[in-house]
Amino acid sequence: MSAEDKNIAALVAAARGALAHAHAPYSRFAVGAAVRLTDGSIVTGSNFENASYGLSLCAETVALATVNAQGRLRDVTEIAVVGGGMAADGSVGGEAIVSPCGRCRQVINEAEQMAGRTLAIYCVAPEGDGLVEHRVVDLLPHAFGPADLGITPAQKN
Repeated sequence: MSAEDKNIAALVAAARGALAHAHAPYSRFAVGAAVRLTDGSIVTGSNFENASYGLSLCAETVALATVNAQGRLRDVTEIAVVGGGMAADGSVGGEAIVSPCGRCRQVINEAEQMAGRTLAIYCVAPEGDGLVEHRVVDLLPHAFGPADLGITPAQKN
């Protein structure tokens, strides 16, 4: 296994690990995300539902907001996302691959533009070896973001 494959495998494992922390009592659909930064560190997030539904947070948003809270939004290099239905015991399994929702695609686009680099987005199943790699431009063509407002990574603050 190449070093790149090992790095992707570690990122995927972190996203799968984040599934255990999902708070999804309403949809019973858990999502975990992992974000790799330029120094190789990984930040995770899991979905956090709310009884009002509209206030729920997606795993990708939680992870990227955590990265931003650390002042490292420009350091994002890649993201892994995994999700699936929760069993009665809270476990998540299956080989279906999910991709980020529309809102998360917009949030990932923001991170990509602020990082100034193309981000790899790895979508994986809770179990098995299935992996699909995406780019923001493919998931969200004609996206609106910081560049449309004249904001570049160097001008964030």
